[in-house]
Amino acid sequence: MFQKILIANRGEIALRVLRAAKELGIKTVVVHSTADADAMHVRLADESVCIGPPPSRDSYLNIHQIVAACEITGADAVHPGYGFLSENAKFADILAAHNITFIGPSGDHIRVMGDKIEAKRTAKRLGIPVVPGSEGAVSDEGEAKRIAAEIGYPVIIKASAGGGGRGMKVARTEQDLIRALQTASSEAGAAFGNSEVYIEKFLEKPRHIEIQVFGDGAGKGIHLGERDCSLQRRHQKVWEEANSPALNEEQRTRIGETCARAIADLGYSGAGTIEFLYEDGEFYFIEMNTRLQVEHPVTEAITGIDLVHEQIRVASGGGLSVRQDEVRFLGHAIECRINAEDPRTFTPSPGTITHFHTPGGLGIRVDSGVYSGYRIPPYYDSLIGKLIVHGRNRVECMMRLRRALDEFVVDGIKTTLPLFRDLVGNADIANGDYDIHWLEKHLAETV
Repeated sequence: MFQKILIANRGEIALRVLRAAKELGIKTVVVHSTADADAMHVRLADESVCIGPPPSRDSYLNIHQIVAACEITGADAVHPGYGFLSENAKFADILAAHNITFIGPSGDHIRVMGDKIEAKRTAKRLGIPVVPGSEGAVSDEGEAKRIAAEIGYPVIIKASAGGGGRGMKVARTEQDLIRALQTASSEAGAAFGNSEVYIEKFLEKPRHIEIQVFGDGAGKGIHLGERDCSLQRRHQKVWEEANSPALNEEQRTRIGETCARAIADLGYSGAGTIEFLYEDGEFYFIEMNTRLQVEHPVTEAITGIDLVHEQIRVASGGGLSVRQDEVRFLGHAIECRINAEDPRTFTPSPGTITHFHTPGGLGIRVDSGVYSGYRIPPYYDSLIGKLIVHGRNRVECMMRLRRALDEFVVDGIKTTLPLFRDLVGNADIANGDYDIHWLEKHLAETV
């Protein structure tokens, strides 16, 4: 087991990893920018190292500074959290060259799954169902027209190296297609330094279903069930739950076993999430995230398995702590992402939190790194906390969530708490009747 882990992140996820490491008896080091000098994870860590000024490129994305912090403190492993360098293959390679363990998959697996086109090819080879579309990048208008005619309109153009909705355009006619191809390619080049795009069938009312997987790097793999992440705005998840209200037992078992076999065949090591669009009983692969997800606590709630403990165990060579037949799914869990944003426009709302009170009681968990008097800096992601609620079934979970939201108080800034109080009382949400477009339509109707 590791002697000392450096946490290359900030906010609630840095605190989450720090707590897991302490429970395992491992010393912790955190890095921070000057803007985060008074952050909770900095206060609680065994050691802290300032690695630069507020901009992420000069601090949390500065690989050389992070490696130097490892060498100064004697850290023998790095947990990247999510975001920042968590899916940076170069970072994983550099750490390996310095005999520092990256708590995550190999650089090669990060590269393969980080390229959307190669990831789709790999998924198809591993037996994972994929969305009909081009086999690779498309740049020729004639080829684009042929592929779109074969799979049928509407189609969607996506950036090969994309994410977060950038470099993504829908075309409903051949005339739309040419315009979308040019615009998506231009956006992709500007945002990611890679202008390659590909074409897929556009699904009109899909749900976003993801499968949590773990591999031991030596040919064994398991799945820990699915999460439904369909409530989104601007392609960013807002509310996640497990199990999905849309799936039956046969469907969740089938797709879970498919993903577990694929991870084993890939020789993958650590945590990963295979994401799908789901419509009319069919799953369509969209991407794989080679890291811990923001929404991992809902999986922990229904399985009782600490995913960060499991990451650390696998990375240290200890293998998986459970077999597939030992995984049990109990009850229902929902996570609400509490952001420092206007609840209608989603405009960021940095500033000082004058009062912070979290809910409590059975089945309630709050993952947050903020406190009363904490000043939220304007430089980073607006997530300030996650409310996770667990119940014996979805009805109990929803009632508990309603009560917890009523207790949650964050004063001094605007937050998305009012949005969730609205959602928890909506009939469609109560019935589990929503898709990836539902939230944006709902907001447009209520503004």
